Amino acid sequence: MPRVTANSIELEYDTHGDPANPPLLLVMGLGAQMTLWPIELVQGLARRGFHVIRYDNRDIGLSHKFEGAKAPGMVRQMLLARLGFRSRVPYTLSDMAADGMGLLDALGIERAHVVGASMGGMIAQLMAVEHGHRLHSLTSIFSTTGNRKLPQADRKAIEPLTTPPPSMEEADLVAHGMRVSTAIGSPGYRPDPEAQRQRVIENVRRSVYPQGLQRQLAAIIHDGDRTERLKRVKAPTLVLHGEDDPLVKVEGGRATAAAISGAKLKTFPGWGHDLPLELVDTIADAIAEHARAAHPA
Repeated sequence: MPRVTANSIELEYDTHGDPANPPLLLVMGLGAQMTLWPIELVQGLARRGFHVIRYDNRDIGLSHKFEGAKAPGMVRQMLLARLGFRSRVPYTLSDMAADGMGLLDALGIERAHVVGASMGGMIAQLMAVEHGHRLHSLTSIFSTTGNRKLPQADRKAIEPLTTPPPSMEEADLVAHGMRVSTAIGSPGYRPDPEAQRQRVIENVRRSVYPQGLQRQLAAIIHDGDRTERLKRVKAPTLVLHGEDDPLVKVEGGRATAAAISGAKLKTFPGWGHDLPLELVDTIADAIAEHARAAHPA
């Protein structure tokens, strides 16, 4: 896969579809490599007429690692945030939004449709707030505003995600990955266990970097509540969310749509915090329809 210098760091990325088609940037979530975008979804968007670009966020996958940068402890950081104080963090979600814009710059792309999932949705929201002239449209998938008064993640969903694997041996890493996918996955769309295991193995063999997740999580906590900032979003916005998401509750999606003027909200029963193959066509259709309406080719 190619790599470029963007926002003064190196980002790993790939592209799918005809470069002459409207560009569509995919932004993945917390501790997740770009390969967590199912290739079936990526290719589905390309077939629907888009030049699809996905990339590894900083500190994950094959992109730049912030080795040695210390993230504040999560409990202490959250306590300080409740008291109105911010801890010093290695980087912010705004820095991560600037990374995506830097990738577009490196590829010679002036404007794009932007689709973000989970933390990637938060980053995409900030792209729309801070770099709004670069977005044709915004799609925020199972994300939230950061308002801590909203219902929080189920403990059984957040614990596996934020607990490091017991070792860096492949068997432990695969078992850990399976626990995470089971804990946050869609109750209405359970994957074939062997197929899911193979996907986890492929991602483990591509890259494992638990330290990056801690710094990304610190950036999420540091960013706080985006509700007021989201009122400045001008890009046509679509919010997609599962009604059975145990990690980012559906109320987060509803709050996101409510904060952005004119935003459209679509929720789906049985959908959790993953991208099940059974919903790939539904998700691709929704994104494509929204993007075409926002900026007809």
